[in-house]
Amino acid sequence: MQLELLNEQGQTAAQIDAPETVFGRAYNEDLIHQLVTAYRANGRQGTRAQKDRQQVKHSTKKPFKQKGTGNARAGMTSSPLWRGGGRIFPNLPEENFTQKINKKMYRAGMAAIFSQLAREGRLVVVESLKVDSPKTKVLADKFKAMNLQSVMVIAEEVDENLYLASRNLKNVFVVEPRYADPVSLIQFKKVLVTKGAIDKLQEMFA
Repeated sequence: MQLELLNEQGQTAAQIDAPETVFGRAYNEDLIHQLVTAYRANGRQGTRAQKDRQQVKHSTKKPFKQKGTGNARAGMTSSPLWRGGGRIFPNLPEENFTQKINKKMYRAGMAAIFSQLAREGRLVVVESLKVDSPKTKVLADKFKAMNLQSVMVIAEEVDENLYLASRNLKNVFVVEPRYADPVSLIQFKKVLVTKGAIDKLQEMFA
């Protein structure tokens, strides 16, 4: 698999060999959908809560007499059939939304995403990405020269200067290979990978 190696002006400097096991896989829509769904579900927290008929504030007095009104019989206003009554199966704070993804499925799904990005021309490679000072403007000028507006950067090592320079840039996300996630890979228009990070991606997803 051949990938374009860009220079700091955003021009193609050369072609580099990339592992087929990571950047040459077939597109598997069902697997990628399952991977993204599980990732988002695992990020959810059980912060919502509802009350059952025991917890709602109500009177134990019978709302109306049993017979003669034409209405269905009722014993308490806490019934789930009544407005303001308790829920039958309420959501609880300890609700667990996690979904299990096998390691083999995760590696295959991530490799399928990288492969599709390469086929669509959304994946580019640079020799390295470093800044001498933690200045946002310096890094912004680099991306502007390479014509990158919405970009996820996967660098083999994110030092303090690169982290501080990137954190205030809108639509820029800089991570190390181990922190790359499927949602961000799909969300950003371009994915910029340093040459050293390709070897780490191969170790993780090949």
